[in-house]
Amino acid sequence: MKLKIAFAMLIGAALGIGAIEMLHAQAKPPAYLISDITVTDEGAYKEYVDKIVPTYAQFGAKFLVSGGQTVALSGAGEPPKRTVVVVFESLDKAKAWSESDAVKQTRPFRDRSAKLHAYLVEGLQ
Repeated sequence: MKLKIAFAMLIGAALGIGAIEMLHAQAKPPAYLISDITVTDEGAYKEYVDKIVPTYAQFGAKFLVSGGQTVALSGAGEPPKRTVVVVFESLDKAKAWSESDAVKQTRPFRDRSAKLHAYLVEGLQ
């Protein structure tokens, strides 16, 4: 009887470990939105920020960097005046955010207020 219980526990542990490994294998890596921003109109940019910030929460994203001090280390030219880094659960989620009507409606405000270089990059799992 004790042998059967020990064997059942061993099988259960092996199945549990296998299930956890499968879940990890299925998880998608996070995605990062990286934006280098040069503000051309502070007032209009504030309007844009007021409209864009709520859209991130709608897609489960979080700010990691928002305009802090930037120090150049290498490369040509000055670092961007303002950098923003936002993390999304996955690249699919980030693309859905970018293609959403809520974000599309903010673009005229962005275009009036700043020059922006933004891209999505898939992170490590």
